Amino acid sequence: MKIAYSRGRPLVVLAAALWLAGCGQDEGQNQGGAGQAPAKPVEVAALERQDVPLDKSYPSKLTSDEEVILVARVTGIIEERRFEPGDIVEKGQSLYSIEPDLYQATVNERKADLESAQAQKARAESDAARYQALANQNSVSRQQLDQALADARVARANVAQAQAALETAQLDLNYAAVKAPVSGLIGLSEVNIGNLVSSGTELTTITPLDPLEVRFQLPQADAFELRRQLKSQSLSDIKATLEIPGLGGGESGQLEGQMDFLGSRIDPSTSTVQAQAKFANPEGHFLPGQFVRVHLSGMKRYNVLAVPELALTQGLMGPQVYVLDQDNTARARPVQLGEEAGPWQILLDGVKPGERVIVGDPASIQPGMPIDPQPFDGDAAALMKRIQEAKAAAEAKAQGGAAPAAGGESQAQDPSQEQAPAAQPDATETAPEGNAEPSNSDVNAAQQAPMSSGGDSQEAQEAQGEGNE
Repeated sequence: MKIAYSRGRPLVVLAAALWLAGCGQDEGQNQGGAGQAPAKPVEVAALERQDVPLDKSYPSKLTSDEEVILVARVTGIIEERRFEPGDIVEKGQSLYSIEPDLYQATVNERKADLESAQAQKARAESDAARYQALANQNSVSRQQLDQALADARVARANVAQAQAALETAQLDLNYAAVKAPVSGLIGLSEVNIGNLVSSGTELTTITPLDPLEVRFQLPQADAFELRRQLKSQSLSDIKATLEIPGLGGGESGQLEGQMDFLGSRIDPSTSTVQAQAKFANPEGHFLPGQFVRVHLSGMKRYNVLAVPELALTQGLMGPQVYVLDQDNTARARPVQLGEEAGPWQILLDGVKPGERVIVGDPASIQPGMPIDPQPFDGDAAALMKRIQEAKAAAEAKAQGGAAPAAGGESQAQDPSQEQAPAAQPDATETAPEGNAEPSNSDVNAAQQAPMSSGGDSQEAQEAQGEGNE
């Protein structure tokens, strides 16, 4: 039987017990202090009715109201084309030539017909005047006078007819030179040189690019509110921003314009009202047919209760805000949401004017938490930006401190791993047969043995030797 004995072991066990008792007392003090948590400073806003600007956007498609399909107005052979597809053409620019010589000859013929009719008119009027003088002298019969007067009237009608024929021929000559009715981007030619065309044959398309129009559908409720707003302002005060999503990862394009039309009837199939906005496109970067989103600014909701969107959280009963009671304690309050207005959220029910709502980072608030209310300047966008920047800085700081802490832990473990083999022979002692394994306190006490004086070590060895005998 082997007996392990050390005089230093009772002292070590006593010291460990005193240390544990002190830790327990400190923990109790910490727990007692945690029950009286200090009030958390956070921004608080007093609710009051206000006019909130809206930021509405609607899907739509670009159009060009002045786009024209060019058609032939005379019959003939295309002799010349004076443009290249894709060119920007100006109003009045000549584009096609359709047998101008043929129509010029027709004009000349009609001019000759007019001159002949005018000569016959002059002769007939002269005869009528002469017969009138003779009739006054009873030298001719009344029938002869009436015939002369009728011939003069027919001659005048022939002149008018010849004049109209000349004008028609002149119009056909002008139509033989096809000109651009508007300025814009010209498309592909539908006919080639040498093709025979007739009146109504499509030749090409011209699309003006500046300005451009966009038509979109307003929901019935938005159109109703907008009409109420237009009682005190003009439709042109509603500014519109057109945004085209970037293609291939590029930047989105924008155009600035204004509304110029709001429909007077509701489409029964969609419950929407048609609206239109006009945009200047001087560079011609945007083309009709593109799908875009139109953002309207200048629209408002009047006399509503609203909080910054950041003040909303999700509770068991749906969306909620934290309201302060008389003791500046946070209380959760379910609310009914209305429209979003940029960084603001309109509330329809759940709160009343005059109540104080927590607007500064409510995600860290718990019901019943004491609050130190801080003033809110009313700028919801700036508030959201500040809180997002603070969260980003905290996350960056936490990620930056995690790496050094992990490195220090690994370094702290290395010395213990090096000392473990040296301490193991001294800590291991033979125990009586049939006894349980040594406890942690026994092991810790045994590990303290090498730190005792030399006399203690000799006495332990002598005791061990007597036990062996």
